[in-house]
Amino acid sequence: MSALFLVNIRQLVTLRSAADGPRRGASLSELGIIQDAAVLCVGGKIVSVGSTKNALRDPWLRKNRKKATEIDCGGRVVLPGFVDSHTHPVFTHPRLVDFEKRISGASYEEIAEAGGGIRSSIEGVRKASKTTLTQKVSAVLVDLARHGTTTVEAKSGYGLNLESELKSLEAIRAAAREWPGTVVPTFLGAHAVPPEYREHSHEGSQQYVDLVCDKMIPAVAKRKLAQFVDVFCDRGAFSAGETAQIFAAAKDHGLAIRAHLGQLSETPLGPLLPYQPASLDHMDHVNDADLPALAQSDTVATFVPGANYFLGLSKYPNARRLIESGAAVALATDYNPGSSPTPSMPMTMSLACTHMKMSPSEAIAAATINGAWALRLADRKGSVEPGKDADLAVFDVSDYREVPYWFGTNRCALTIMNGVVSGDFSS
Repeated sequence: MSALFLVNIRQLVTLRSAADGPRRGASLSELGIIQDAAVLCVGGKIVSVGSTKNALRDPWLRKNRKKATEIDCGGRVVLPGFVDSHTHPVFTHPRLVDFEKRISGASYEEIAEAGGGIRSSIEGVRKASKTTLTQKVSAVLVDLARHGTTTVEAKSGYGLNLESELKSLEAIRAAAREWPGTVVPTFLGAHAVPPEYREHSHEGSQQYVDLVCDKMIPAVAKRKLAQFVDVFCDRGAFSAGETAQIFAAAKDHGLAIRAHLGQLSETPLGPLLPYQPASLDHMDHVNDADLPALAQSDTVATFVPGANYFLGLSKYPNARRLIESGAAVALATDYNPGSSPTPSMPMTMSLACTHMKMSPSEAIAAATINGAWALRLADRKGSVEPGKDADLAVFDVSDYREVPYWFGTNRCALTIMNGVVSGDFSS
């Protein structure tokens, strides 16, 4: 059985907690740091965590140390591997025309109305082979891991017909099989109303929602291609009523749910929270009246500040308001070709600190343990504790606050995914 022994860790950020449920309020800042630490992993699981001194006394290690692969962390910082709970990796080309139009002053919605935005990625995905899409997703997963991410939620959503959505999810599954990290597939057929349905305005939108509910979701569930169903519920996308219809269909087929919400406009949460979404993502626009119900639920509000940055927005989600209300919050990259083409969770955390006034410790918890809660994987992911998966990120820094401090550069030296080492700082 393969064993890894990480020693000489200056700061081990464990995120250990006695509390059950996602971190909220003050607990979001409790990192459970161990100085001069060591971690022992066996068979892809963490088996012991503590000081180097105590680890070296472990009877099993004393007997089997020569059989373990020892990693001298050289006084670096070790974190739980990041849990990126919102990505869109299945596309073929960057959206450079959108990029230039936005620089010239066009809004997100103006670009979409002119045929750009989500719909401009449709043709490439529909024409691409599953092999081509698989290669694309595989490359994205490798890039994410280089920045310390070990668990990724991966959405479809650029095919927007039955054949291409299934092809996208199959590409995600094929890429996931070749990657040592963990991939959580999400069906996002309700990303936008495709062009062939838009000619009939509301009627066309409803026809497409019916297709998603009656054909796509049953096919996805039958083939076990996704764990979640997502909906882009916002102005210019799908209404709260349409979202509720899709949520109900997902529940009927045993699939969990999540939603893009409040990016462009405010949507009341009351009709949607009873469906128990795992997360509501973006959340730039939230009514104060909805915060108590959100805080009392297990739904995680996931911020994706990379989108605000890349879209050139002056306003970011009001993280402090949600945190102080008692809502559980997470951070994710929203990796996608149109509004957030970044694989870097540290960059996302830096934006959360500088533009959303989250503390470095809050950003780390939001990017790890609360991301795991947003994917309902907190029993396995998001903290460094015995029994959890051996998912770790080693950063070439001497203080955990440096992880969000350095931006535009990658300080991740080594990533361990389910006990598999990726990277090398020995030189």
